[in-house]
Amino acid sequence: MYLQHFGLRELPFTLTPNTHFFCELPGHREALNVLLIAVGSGEGFIKITGEVGSGKTLLCRLLLNLLHGKQAYAYIANANLEPGSLQRAVAAELGLQDSLNASELPRAIERQLLALTRSGHPVVLVIDEAQALPDASLECLRLFTNLETERGKLLQVVLFGQPELDARLARPKLRQLRQRIAFSYRLPPLNFRQSNHYLQHRLNKAGWCHGPAVSWPAQLALHFFAVGIPRVLNLLAHKSLMLAYGHHRFRLRLRDVLHAASDTDVTRPLHRALCRSALALMGLLSASFALAWWPAP
Repeated sequence: MYLQHFGLRELPFTLTPNTHFFCELPGHREALNVLLIAVGSGEGFIKITGEVGSGKTLLCRLLLNLLHGKQAYAYIANANLEPGSLQRAVAAELGLQDSLNASELPRAIERQLLALTRSGHPVVLVIDEAQALPDASLECLRLFTNLETERGKLLQVVLFGQPELDARLARPKLRQLRQRIAFSYRLPPLNFRQSNHYLQHRLNKAGWCHGPAVSWPAQLALHFFAVGIPRVLNLLAHKSLMLAYGHHRFRLRLRDVLHAASDTDVTRPLHRALCRSALALMGLLSASFALAWWPAP
């Protein structure tokens, strides 16, 4: 709706994890480096955690793109699977027939992994939203990684999950799996400078050509309401652009961000708290002013 007005080729702040918009932020670059080094080692589990909307799925897609054509991989997007369903999902990703019965699956998966690892690299199993995996399925994954030859593992597992995954793996019940996590990284929230860089980067990728897009007060407000989470930044920036377009402007202002924050479920409580604080401060200042100018008896 605002593409023509701003001269953009595509929407800059969609919620789809589009790797074209990957921004070389320190945390995301470090996480990608951990993934590449870990996959190159071919050993154990790899774990990437972060808050909802911090960019885990985008990193997941980047990893799959880098593996494509170079190393065999399997991808599980829906991790809420019991062991039997998880085995069938892995088998399907490896190209096995769905007609195999439950007793045949483990051996068939092992044979397929052997065939796929003839190049000398293990198959990489990538699981998104791994915090949803039941305990029994996590144990099933651990048993999968027992499959090996004299030269190395047949399967390497990469887990992407929310911080709840860390809490679950800290329990004694899952200590055997925890000991097999060779590489781990937790995505940090963006700081103020990184938030601004992220916003301008996505606009530039979409074709922005109007100079600085966000006023200084609007930058502060966007970072404040998004608390360093890229997905929330996308939501607020998209709505702010619509408001700027409605007023025929080419720059986001503070009032655009405030309106966007009041209209977004995830930021509305923070917006209300800010309004209450502002009203309380105004009341305090008014009272102080009145006392200062009130005539002495």
